[in-house]
Amino acid sequence: MIEAKELRKSYNRVEAVKGVSFSVERGQVVGLLGPNGAGKTTIMKILTGYHFPSEGSALIDGIDVTEDPVAIKRKIGYLPESAPLYPDQSPAEYLDFVADARGLDGSERKAAIDRAVAACSLGPVINKQVEELSKGYRQRLGLAQAILHDPDILILDEPTTGLDPNQILEIRSLIRELGKEKTVILSTHILQEVEAVCSKVLILNEGRIAAQGTAEEIGEALKGESRVAFRLRGRARGTGAGAERAAKAEPTTADIEAALGRLPSMGALRSIKAAHGSAFDVEIALQPGIAESDPGALVFDWAVSEGLVLLELVPHKLSLEEIFVKLTTEGGRE
Repeated sequence: MIEAKELRKSYNRVEAVKGVSFSVERGQVVGLLGPNGAGKTTIMKILTGYHFPSEGSALIDGIDVTEDPVAIKRKIGYLPESAPLYPDQSPAEYLDFVADARGLDGSERKAAIDRAVAACSLGPVINKQVEELSKGYRQRLGLAQAILHDPDILILDEPTTGLDPNQILEIRSLIRELGKEKTVILSTHILQEVEAVCSKVLILNEGRIAAQGTAEEIGEALKGESRVAFRLRGRARGTGAGAERAAKAEPTTADIEAALGRLPSMGALRSIKAAHGSAFDVEIALQPGIAESDPGALVFDWAVSEGLVLLELVPHKLSLEEIFVKLTTEGGRE
């Protein structure tokens, strides 16, 4: 459906995109992530035929964007970061104008407008002026113009910028519904948004792709980041040696650290903190190979031998936020 090969784009002496390659299959919802200046918007403009690449190629259904940009625009619905609206028009007038620009006539035109209005829930404001609409309804209207001609591909640049939490949830729900039938590329700074609606992630940094795939695939590719987190209670239960320990004073963080030193070689201690009196939260970064075995059994047996009560044991994988920070900060790049 979409294929980018060694895309490069320069503005005078500034190279905004530096040899980017990726592909998007039909029906995927792909999140473009990256800090400001990473090249996200430039790539989206190239895919829509708004800008041409300095080098490389971008193909939409096998059509090169530089060879037939008009055909590309017929296949794509585009919502830029600032929705292209006219404040003195009503949504009905605006969508009629867009339908005219898209070459829709007669019954096809009416059906397209009705479909877009229904999909974006614009009925309650259809005859109000755009300048009277909330930011949420303006974004809905921007989406309506993007889907009006029923394109196979949607490219959305920061579609929830400036919205309140309720409006964000509404737009995300709409994008999920659209993603059931269309290919969607979504640029955003909101990591939760990608986790909520996207099946694939492209992380950009300084004009290059730092990683691509699902969040789980990217996390697994980052070595040494498997973790296990558990909560302990300091006072033991039972009889014998455990009962003797229970009679002693509650352990301190130093006592837990000393006990952890007797934990079979699991990996590096990341953090330990007291939580709610005698309960301790511990997180360990596992050594390679440990995660594939059974770290839970090791922790359980260790806790029993130390006379500790294991309250909770949770395997931990990198969150998308942690992946993003790791790949886009100086330390992460190193």
